[in-house]
Amino acid sequence: MDVTNRFILDFIQRAAGARPGARILDFGCGAGELVAEGRRRGLEVFGADVFYSGSRARQRAAATGLLGSHVLEIEGGQLPFPADFFHVITNNQVMEHVTDLEGTLRELHRVLHPDGLMLSIFPSQDVFREGHIGIPFAHWFPRDSRLRYPYTLVLRSLGFGYWKQEAATRRQWVQDKLRWLDLYTVYRSRAEIFAAFGKFFRTETRELEYIRYRMKATPGLGGLAWLAGVPVVNNVGAAVFRKLAFLVLLSRKKAP
Repeated sequence: MDVTNRFILDFIQRAAGARPGARILDFGCGAGELVAEGRRRGLEVFGADVFYSGSRARQRAAATGLLGSHVLEIEGGQLPFPADFFHVITNNQVMEHVTDLEGTLRELHRVLHPDGLMLSIFPSQDVFREGHIGIPFAHWFPRDSRLRYPYTLVLRSLGFGYWKQEAATRRQWVQDKLRWLDLYTVYRSRAEIFAAFGKFFRTETRELEYIRYRMKATPGLGGLAWLAGVPVVNNVGAAVFRKLAFLVLLSRKKAP
C-alpha cells in the first residue's frame, strides 16, 4: 500500500479511536483496497463509487468479494446510506473526477455525522504535475487548444507519460490520453474548490501533516521531519507541495 493510503488509514484509525463505534466511508473507493485493509484492521469501513467507464475498478472490486456488501455503487448522484451515518469520510484523488462538485459535497454533507470529519486529497487546477497521464501542465491547455496535442506529443517523445504500453504508437497514446482527460477530469481553481467546500463544511488545509508523515516514511528523510515545524519552511513547503502534488483538506460539517 502506498504512502498516501497509509496516511489515510492512520488518519482513519485516529479519528475512529476518538469515536467509539465509528463508521467510515471511503468515497470513490475504486476497487476497495482501502476498505479491505480497514476491515482487516477491525474498522467498520464501507466504500462507494460510480464505477465510471474509464476504469476497471468494478471488476477488481467484485474480485475482492466486497462489491454489493461493503462496496456499493452510487446511482443518480445519491449515496446508498442514511443521513448522519458516517463519522469519518475519506476521498483520495476523487474530486478532480467529479463533474458536479457542489452536488457531491451536498451529498457527503448529508451522510456525515454532525461530529464527523472528512479528509479530502486531490489536486487543484494550478498543480504543475498532471498525475493521471504523466505530462506536466497538460491539464492547463483548453480542450480546443491547437498547442495541446503537439506539446503532449513532444513530451511523450522525450520519455514523459504513464501507461505507455496502452497504445501502439506515441500519437495514438497522446490521442487516447487527452481524450481520457477530457472525459474524466475536471480541474478547478483553489478559489472554486474552497467556495464549494465552504457552503457545507468548515475546512482547513493539512498538507504539512502529510509532508511530515511522508518524510518519516521515507528512508533517510525521517530525521528531517522537524523542518516542517519551522514557520518559514511551513509556508514555503506547503505552497510548493500544492503545486507539485495536491491539496490535503480536513473538513467538519456545518449545521444545515
